[in-house]
Amino acid sequence: MRLHGFLIGQTETLLADVLAFTGPADAATSRFFRAHPKLGHGERGVIAEAVFAVLRRRMEFAHLAESGTGSPNRRLALLGLMQTAGRTALKPFVSEAEGAWLEHVSKIDPQSLPLRIRMNLPDWIYQALGKRFEGEELAHLAAALNYPAPLDLRTNPIKANRDEVLGALSKAGIEAGATPYAPLGVRVVGKPPLTKLDAFQSGWLEVQDEGSQLLCALVAPKRGEMVVDFCAGAGGKTLALGAMMRSTGRLYAFDVSDRRLAKLKPRLARSGLSNVNPVLIDSEHDAKIKRLAGKIDRVLVDAPCSGLGTLRRNPDLKWRQSPESIAELTPKQQSILTSAARLVKKGGRLVYATCSILDAENEGVVQQFLADHPDFELVPARDVLAEQRIELEMGDFLSLWPHRHATDGFFAAVLERRG
Repeated sequence: MRLHGFLIGQTETLLADVLAFTGPADAATSRFFRAHPKLGHGERGVIAEAVFAVLRRRMEFAHLAESGTGSPNRRLALLGLMQTAGRTALKPFVSEAEGAWLEHVSKIDPQSLPLRIRMNLPDWIYQALGKRFEGEELAHLAAALNYPAPLDLRTNPIKANRDEVLGALSKAGIEAGATPYAPLGVRVVGKPPLTKLDAFQSGWLEVQDEGSQLLCALVAPKRGEMVVDFCAGAGGKTLALGAMMRSTGRLYAFDVSDRRLAKLKPRLARSGLSNVNPVLIDSEHDAKIKRLAGKIDRVLVDAPCSGLGTLRRNPDLKWRQSPESIAELTPKQQSILTSAARLVKKGGRLVYATCSILDAENEGVVQQFLADHPDFELVPARDVLAEQRIELEMGDFLSLWPHRHATDGFFAAVLERRG
């Protein structure tokens, strides 16, 4: 859409609120748009994309904005808008001095900036990732995190197959193709509105990142089993697991948030599944959990985490999280995993997962759990994926990375209770 001058001020206002980091950027953005109902769909897109561009490249843009006219926030807003709308679109709405500054900035080769600035990662995350990746690959990972995630969908095999979904999208003028690894995955070009499509309303498809679909494949539930999604949230993985079970057996969706479980209900209605039982719990120690102790075939623990694997979608997290917040999370992750383990029957499996890219929340939690629970053993992720006929090179753990797999950052470990 054509840029309007007033959108610069609106972008600057929202950016100031978001950069205060008092809460999630998407919540601040939604709140801003509710307060400005006259903004059209296209105008909202311009503002939001510019603000999120600044969040992704904050160190780089702050470096470029050290000189120039106007307030620092206005300079950041202009850089965000130049990134998403283009300098030509901005030109009629900025002062002569701002126009000259933007022209100067546009000629700077990003590769000429110091690598540390181009990474756009806080020192503590940079150092943590530097223990795993060499400099060149770390640069590739950082670059991948600075681009928006693609839109991935999961075919619901209860209702349709992937070719039928691709055909329905094509008929609607939406460009899409199969995901490289997940057998039911579809990757869409752009961000088309999907909710009005007949295929969406009929439950043929759900929005779900390919990495999340691969995690469900690692759980590998079978028909007729008893399965628990221990931290179900709004139920994206619950629905995938239920479909893998072909709507047989019993699938419990536990969560401590009534609001999140409420979001599952309309999705469940569309899905055609009849084996899902949403259950509100007060904590990982709820009595409802104890009643199922030792009875469950498969338990998925998608643990509350830093979310740093989702930086392509939530770039504010790298500026809002801290080493202190991670230190607070890991004992909670241990507690949830320990409680969930009580559900697993002998020979059953427990899958621990996060959308984090930090060892402390991933391998560290699993290694501590195995040290404390000698009745559990690690099942190599590569073996489980091979059983599912998914061609994806992995080691003992599922470790997905945006720069390697074009998914969100995901980690998972399969733990089996010895018979």
